[in-house]
Amino acid sequence: MVIQIVGLDKPYVFERMSRKYSIYKKLYSIDLKGIEIRGLKKEEAEHVKNSFLAMNVMSYMNLKNEEFADVLALGSISLFNEIFENQEQSAGEIFREIKSKISNYSNGKKFIKNKEAKRPKIMGILNVTPDSFSDGGKFFDKQTAINRAVEMLEEGADVIDVGGESTRPGSKKVKLTDELNRVMPVIEGILKIRPNALISIDTYKSAVAKEALEAGAKIVNDISGATFDAQMLKTVSRFNALIVLMHIKGTPETMQKKPSYEDAVSEIYDFLHERILEAKKFGVNKIVVDPGIGFGKRVFDNYELISRLDEFAGLGFPVLIGLSRKSFIGKVLNLEVNQRDIPTIIAETVSAFNGADWLRTHNVKNALFLQKLINYFNNPVELAHV
Repeated sequence: MVIQIVGLDKPYVFERMSRKYSIYKKLYSIDLKGIEIRGLKKEEAEHVKNSFLAMNVMSYMNLKNEEFADVLALGSISLFNEIFENQEQSAGEIFREIKSKISNYSNGKKFIKNKEAKRPKIMGILNVTPDSFSDGGKFFDKQTAINRAVEMLEEGADVIDVGGESTRPGSKKVKLTDELNRVMPVIEGILKIRPNALISIDTYKSAVAKEALEAGAKIVNDISGATFDAQMLKTVSRFNALIVLMHIKGTPETMQKKPSYEDAVSEIYDFLHERILEAKKFGVNKIVVDPGIGFGKRVFDNYELISRLDEFAGLGFPVLIGLSRKSFIGKVLNLEVNQRDIPTIIAETVSAFNGADWLRTHNVKNALFLQKLINYFNNPVELAHV
């Protein structure tokens, strides 16, 4: 069972759901949200639907087969909060879980609307590779890479994400020894100069994660959501590290060969939900989720993910977005990689206002402009002297 708060206020999402559940189209409104519960047994789905109707909440059921069904309830966040505020424990496990998802969603960052919101954490990208799509070879030299890491820290990066294997579309796997030889001297060199630097290792190999964590890294950024290496979650748990669980469809070599989804956001949400449950089985509770912009996505899937990013707050963990200089920007605007920094910061700004807690970026200095902008929106009195 998966529970998701769905943004039915977006007309294209409402249209998609109206086809699935045969919703009367005149029910659309600009603040409409949905609670979708997927993967219920048919009898359970009937009970949930009727429970919503008893609360005067419009609800619908979609039969997936003879055994399972999905349920959708329509309302607004304020209505859902009001209904579930006084739900007792006796209301049942499903409704307690729904209440939790509503709370997660309501507490998600909505900049401007939330005066207490803090700026996103900034994760500076450091590719120690000869072939990454944006800066391959630029920081392949050990000392150049260390210097760049220190520069990003001085610019204000919260985390340095060190990667030794390109995962651009079409890229092939790198040998374990090559990846270790690339990243380990750099991680050790950064921490020698900046012992308190927060280092993330960008890898899907548990052996690389182990070496990096032993050297002082605190975060594992796994593009596979810990699915490519069965030992990854065990390794992360052993070091009590934080893990970034990202969604990918396929592998870097195959992911852009005609990816397809019926509803990308819901399918990616389901994947991340499942990976969170798996991580918790290993005692891993320090988690950040990443929908995986550009990793097995069509161009419009990436834009929809950013548009509906707030829905991932329902998972109950911080949300990371990594869109810096990616091809979905270049294809729409007809821009080469070295021309994408301005649209990148615009897309990062939209992502932050839609709920991104972390931004993974090449240009830390630009991302800090976003920090200042958010500060001023939340505290305009700081500009009284200007």
